Amino acid sequence: MSLELKVVTIQKPEEVNLILGHSHFIKTVEDLYEAVVGSVPGVEFGLAFCEASQERLVRVDGTHDEMKKLAVDAARAIGAGHTFVIFLNNAFPINVLNAVKDCQEVCRIYCATANPLQVVVGETEQGRGILGVIDGLTPLGVEGDAEIAHRKELLQKFGYKR
Repeated sequence: MSLELKVVTIQKPEEVNLILGHSHFIKTVEDLYEAVVGSVPGVEFGLAFCEASQERLVRVDGTHDEMKKLAVDAARAIGAGHTFVIFLNNAFPINVLNAVKDCQEVCRIYCATANPLQVVVGETEQGRGILGVIDGLTPLGVEGDAEIAHRKELLQKFGYKR
């Protein structure tokens, strides 16, 4: 048996967030849809799920055509069974992540990010699986007082701090 490593770069607009995870059942699509729309009224999102048996289709749903296309493109590029991708346009992962993790079918969340993303995929004769992710860029240093103040101001701006 052989294993080939691949790095899949996820294509997306800079301001768009995504959640990448692993689940175990076709019902994932309906349950993730309900989790996301129930968390943020009016959310614009798309989700895609790679079916791992039978028809082995990429299943898709969402509220926004561009986000659905991004999700399908990412799912097809990754090509790993039972993985899902959710693209969020006017919401942050923090707004929906607990609801997503609470779905019965969800086994793992690999990342939730707006950063540039690469997915490390292993491929065998049987198929593909996600081995890990490269989320964002390498740190350049350690924050000082000015950066701490900026971080706190940003959290206040988003409404997470007083």
